[in-house]
Amino acid sequence: MSDIGLKDCRNIGIIAHIDAGKTTTTERILFYAGVIHKMGTVDEGNATMDWMAQEQERGITITSANTTCFWNDKKINIIDTPGHVDFTIEVERSLKVLDGAVVVLCATSGVQSQTETVWRQADRYQVPRIAFINKIDRLGANYQNVVSQIRDRLGCNAAPIQILDGTEEDFKGIVDIVDNKYYVYEDEQGSKIKISDVPEYLKDKVQEARHDLFEKLADADDMIMERFLEEQEISTQEIKEAIRKSVIANTFMPVLIGTALRNRGVQLLLNAACDYLPSPLDVPPVWGIDPKSEEEIKRPTDVKAPFSGLIFKVATDPYVGKLFYTRVYSGSIGSGEQVYNSTNKTKERLAKIVVMHSNKQVIAQKASAGEIVALVGLKGAKSGDSICDQDHPIIIENMRIPEPVVSMSIEPKTKADQDKLGLTLRKFLDEDPSLRVNYDQDTAQTIISGMGELHLDIIIDRMKREFNLETDIGRPQVAYKETIQGKAMGITGKFISQSGGRGQYGHVVINVEPAENRGEGVVFVDKIRGGSIPREYIPAVKKGIDSGALNGILAGYPVTDIVVTLVDGSFHEVDSSELAFQLAAKIALKEALAKGGSVFLEPVMDLELTSPEEFMGALLGDLNTRRAKIVNLGTQGTLKTARCEVPLAEMFNYANTSRSLTQGRASFAMEPAFYAEVPKYVADKIIGARESLLAKK
Repeated sequence: MSDIGLKDCRNIGIIAHIDAGKTTTTERILFYAGVIHKMGTVDEGNATMDWMAQEQERGITITSANTTCFWNDKKINIIDTPGHVDFTIEVERSLKVLDGAVVVLCATSGVQSQTETVWRQADRYQVPRIAFINKIDRLGANYQNVVSQIRDRLGCNAAPIQILDGTEEDFKGIVDIVDNKYYVYEDEQGSKIKISDVPEYLKDKVQEARHDLFEKLADADDMIMERFLEEQEISTQEIKEAIRKSVIANTFMPVLIGTALRNRGVQLLLNAACDYLPSPLDVPPVWGIDPKSEEEIKRPTDVKAPFSGLIFKVATDPYVGKLFYTRVYSGSIGSGEQVYNSTNKTKERLAKIVVMHSNKQVIAQKASAGEIVALVGLKGAKSGDSICDQDHPIIIENMRIPEPVVSMSIEPKTKADQDKLGLTLRKFLDEDPSLRVNYDQDTAQTIISGMGELHLDIIIDRMKREFNLETDIGRPQVAYKETIQGKAMGITGKFISQSGGRGQYGHVVINVEPAENRGEGVVFVDKIRGGSIPREYIPAVKKGIDSGALNGILAGYPVTDIVVTLVDGSFHEVDSSELAFQLAAKIALKEALAKGGSVFLEPVMDLELTSPEEFMGALLGDLNTRRAKIVNLGTQGTLKTARCEVPLAEMFNYANTSRSLTQGRASFAMEPAFYAEVPKYVADKIIGARESLLAKK
């Protein structure tokens, strides 16, 4: 791809809360861009981007899907992402490699819990955004209210660049206040658009909206501020350039309106994506680590630079095998060429390069800087690996992987399928970094852990459909953790063994304290001075601490959020070994956990509930029995809303409960918020259940 091509390329993602209309919006984009000739719908299960059987049956997006289209002489690579929190890894890895994003919001529901989650993910990777307020034709739609929520709840400097003529089902057209044009859709498909000057009855409203736009844009652009304060005329081109510059700098977000299902406003959204979202040349060079020197290096978006790319997703195709979705950051690569996997230090040869359109592939001869493609033929690569030119190695920073919150036991229905289960789980682990698998020695069970019940349900369903593997599963278990309440100072751990010949001797003294913040894990600090423990044994002590933290003293759950400081110890010139110091460290940690007052931590969910007013009392009463803490009560049009913090352990099968209490008229969304200490009476139940399970084994 030449520099001109790079300038006219847009790598964008569609992100939003579940049911905001991401997939429907993408479907319309593909229709108007001429990629498809008939518009599908999510409800009918024939949307282009929802190609998995599970997606079509459930009416939700499960896996992110890539496609490419052309609009206004711009090439647009689009990734449609899931909105359900259980599949948040798909959003995470997509945003890692994208240059811009369209945030879709519902005109009635506004900013919802998962909207905030995807917003934080976009902030993490500093992805420039534009917003599209969808479903503007629905009863109770209020785009001004949604803009206020964007500003207040997301802390974003945002302003509409369009206003509506009419409300709800009676809306007639859209006014673009940047170019002062009035757009009216003349057919049901939304293909025929009449463009005219702004009607007289809307001019005051437009003037007011332009004043709001300039006021917000002035906070991000000095030229606009100067012209605005001096009340000088600002041309359309100058406004567009200021918006683009501010969007790329993440200091302003333009807001557009429409209804994708009724085919209104999508072409204007495409225009805005081309006008305001960055090209690969507008984003900073990618940073990474030189694996030889471990120094930070960067690669510019240039086809002449050494080749580098990041494998951000692995998927299995029944016909071509594994597809390695890759963002090419610099240089270029051709089919049949050799690449160097700098993450696992291996050389591999590409069989072919394909451009994806949902689950279909178009063969390409080469891939260049700024492109998103899928590679075929790699053997040992996995999601998150960096590939590059062997003479110019770089390890690109990986995406953040969320911690799983739900676990369940799994075993094949027949002993003959035991090996098949292991191979199948390995394939899923290669595809999905948010999935975890471990073997519980105490209960002799294989445990799979994921982001929620739905996440694990989909895994089980895929095993049956794609691999013909029938399994038995245990009840979902919460991913509890252990930590300490108080300090345990000067704790000694000794491992001394003498059984003839060379013995074993390890002796450590540690201090263990609670971490200041949740989520820090196990922090090891070495404060050995004067050589009381030789330097070569320090890594063994850390390994022993890490190993001991895998199983706490209460019920064998992992230990987290502690700071372990190695302060003293001793060694024997002949008998000391790495193994002896590992075991001594484990002994010391167990004693420290007991002395520091080990307690359980449980995942607490952020629950957002929406319901007709007559059912809200029953819902809140039920939530009180689930140890929920009500954070906020509000109103959303004709509906009542509640925001709560509730332990995940209390929320299994909540969907059925909420349906029965509200005749199916309530909706809710949950996402992991934080870990909190478990009340003692609940902790006693957890310990009892664990002991009962072990007794059965």
